[in-house]
Amino acid sequence: MVKTPACCSSRYGLSLLSCYGLFVAYALRVNLSVAMVDMLNNTDASGSPKHNHTASVYDWDSETQGWILGSFFFSYILTQIPGGYLAIRNLRYVAKWLLGLGILGTVIFTLLTPMAADLGAGYLIAVRVLEGIGEGLTFPAMHAMWASWAPPMERSRLLTIAYTGAQLGTVVALPLSGQICFYLDWTWVFYIFGIVGIVWFILWALLVSNTPSTHLRISEQERLYITSTLNKAISLTGDHIPWGSILKSMPLWVIVLAHFSYHWTFYTLLTLLPTYMNEDAGRSCHKHKSGTLKLVYYVTFGMVTLDRWLLKAKTKVWWMAGFEFELGCSSVLLNTIEEWQSVSYISTGINLFGAAFYTLFGQVEDQH
Repeated sequence: MVKTPACCSSRYGLSLLSCYGLFVAYALRVNLSVAMVDMLNNTDASGSPKHNHTASVYDWDSETQGWILGSFFFSYILTQIPGGYLAIRNLRYVAKWLLGLGILGTVIFTLLTPMAADLGAGYLIAVRVLEGIGEGLTFPAMHAMWASWAPPMERSRLLTIAYTGAQLGTVVALPLSGQICFYLDWTWVFYIFGIVGIVWFILWALLVSNTPSTHLRISEQERLYITSTLNKAISLTGDHIPWGSILKSMPLWVIVLAHFSYHWTFYTLLTLLPTYMNEDAGRSCHKHKSGTLKLVYYVTFGMVTLDRWLLKAKTKVWWMAGFEFELGCSSVLLNTIEEWQSVSYISTGINLFGAAFYTLFGQVEDQH
């Protein structure tokens, strides 16, 4: 089957909309970490001028802040396995709407965040839990859709475009949230990104289909190209899944542990760094500056990730580079204030263990 051009194709259109969707998903999960600094009733020790702070502020202690920032992830983990099961078993009807409605739910609750904060910390925690439930469906549904849309020879390129949206969402949302807080007020962080998410859902609902066979605007040539190249792939809807072999696979557990240790530091920095910058009087960092400082970390990480995909590198070197980068950030950024040292030590220890375990047992060969 002759390969169809990428330009104006439905599969690359799906990749771009997936990128946009993950941009929205990550922007909505990280904007609170910057807005939180502006939501607290703290005295601005730096003496820098405040532009337009008309929104409410709250007297939340550190424990309450921790529950608010962490509540998203408590529910986020719960819907991933059920979401993946539903998406795979009902791919023809479910995957598109599972992803779309999951992000739309997060968008709606993001728009309700200022109201929930005014009602109390408990209401805000509940809203964040509901956001996590919706976003937990994102990646399982995305994986299920690409199983029917990505020709094997283009899979790396299509998924690179799609998953770059996650880093773009982080890179853009962090400094932009800080500027919105500074020049408007913290409520607009949620309103602006919520509107961006609604625009995405409208495009997703109108332009995307679960499979090439159900797409209304795909060319017949592209449909045949995708379906023919995927005919030899293993069916994901078969009745037998070798769970025993999967659970006994050492390479699988190596990857699980590597991702666990990486994401531990990733989300520690993602959620707590603006608060850390604000509390560190020696740095005299503002909320509109802390988002920009975090930008350096995520731009660098995004470049490393993109470079790894573009070069199609499948070696341990790239994984180890990522671990070393995380270690540097966790030790340098979180190791000056005494109260934050335990955070730094825990993150560093987990990353060292993950790096050592992957070095010893990681494999890059295909598993059969």
